[in-house]
Amino acid sequence: MSARYEDLKGLKNLGQKYAYTDREVMLYAYGIGLGADPMDENELAFVNEGTFTPRPLKVVPTFASVAAWGSGPGEMNLNRVMVVDGERDITFHQPLPVAANITADSSVLEVYDKGKDKGVVISHQTVLKNEKGEKLATLVASRFARGDGGFGGPNLIQPDPHKIPSRSPDKTIDIVTRPDQALVYRLCGDRNPLHSDPEFARKAGFPRPILHGMCTYGITCRGVLQTYADYDASAFRQHVARFSSPVYPGETVTMDLWKDGNVVSFEAKVKSRGVTVIKNGKTVLG
Repeated sequence: MSARYEDLKGLKNLGQKYAYTDREVMLYAYGIGLGADPMDENELAFVNEGTFTPRPLKVVPTFASVAAWGSGPGEMNLNRVMVVDGERDITFHQPLPVAANITADSSVLEVYDKGKDKGVVISHQTVLKNEKGEKLATLVASRFARGDGGFGGPNLIQPDPHKIPSRSPDKTIDIVTRPDQALVYRLCGDRNPLHSDPEFARKAGFPRPILHGMCTYGITCRGVLQTYADYDASAFRQHVARFSSPVYPGETVTMDLWKDGNVVSFEAKVKSRGVTVIKNGKTVLG
């Protein structure tokens, strides 16, 4: 087995300490577009705690993806310009509190070496725990390093993705993104200049900065939240999505949704460019 594979596979970082408040919770909700209509009471519950009639602030389930921003299994020494998100799979063990001190335990699950000039996919896990040591959420991420690979890793095949139903969608919704949305979302932690610096974006092969894949991921959570979950954040048990193409800030994301029992399947497109941006989406409600 190659030393490079063994180094990546062995990465682990336990007991990373983080804290967040309602400010970060509201910023994330606003960053994925909630609150665009300041009179929508359902959305205001995620971005405003109420004054004359107090109401508890709700936490978007996928806030888990930024609650411990910067946590990870360790330095992977990848070509940063060529790294993109491949997939996110979050399992929710209990509703996230509005404010908390948490720990994050991160480790690499597997390394899929696609060969020279084909890149490598690295799957890693982060488990978020509260101060009692109870699990809040388990995040599994895959990153596709287009500029790496071919170092002699084992010839492994990635698991098959969730299969979307063959029938017509049960629901279709449009979610509009703002031209400045990436500039807001980056304040949740991801300062990658690919999403804010036109020159950097061009060097990475894009005509202009793109929306964070994880912002699009949050938008798909929002889509399920406003349809089949009836704005009940505590109903989410799992949320999975594969990133297939970037969204540019200001575009409209069209979500197709299918419901089978407690499983909601979804895909997302940008019709104006004829591209699918999210594939093989799955939310488990309970």
